[in-house]
Amino acid sequence: MLPRNATGGCSILGGVIPSSIEKEVVIEAPLEVVWRVVTDPEQIRQWFADEAEVELRVGGSGRLRFKSGDSYQLQVEALERPRRFAFRWVQPEGSPARADNSMLVEFTLEPAAGGTRLRVVESGFDTIDWSEPEKVKYAEGHSRGWQVLLGRLRDYAPSVR
Repeated sequence: MLPRNATGGCSILGGVIPSSIEKEVVIEAPLEVVWRVVTDPEQIRQWFADEAEVELRVGGSGRLRFKSGDSYQLQVEALERPRRFAFRWVQPEGSPARADNSMLVEFTLEPAAGGTRLRVVESGFDTIDWSEPEKVKYAEGHSRGWQVLLGRLRDYAPSVR
C-alpha cells in the first residue's frame, strides 16, 4: 500500500493519485476541422488509435485498437457539436461503463487566436475499482500518453481540409 498524505490521497512519487488528468493545446486549424479530427474514426486513426470505430451519438458504442494489442470498448457520454465530446473507456470487456469501472475522457473545443483551443480531461483515476499500484500505472501512463497524442493531433489537424 502506498503512503497516505494529509488529505487522505495516495502518494505517487511525492504527488497524489489524481482524480483527473488535464491537458490543453492550441491547434492551428478551425473549430470544425478539429471537431472532425477528434470525432471521425478515419481522422482518429491518424493521431490516436490504429483502428477506431465510434457510433457518434450519446449512448453510442465504439472501439479503439492499438498496435500494442490493446483494445478498448468505449461508450459515448456527451456530444455537443462542435464544442464537446466525451466517452468512457477501459471498463472490463463486455461490461457497461460506470464510474467505478471506467475512465471518462472529455474533449472541449473553443475558438482561440490562431485556431482552436482543445482541452482534454480524463477523470476517474481516484474512483475506479483498481488497486493503488494499477491507479498509479494508468495515471502516469495516460498523462504521458495524452501529451504525445495531443502533439500528434496538433501537428496533423492543420493538414485536414
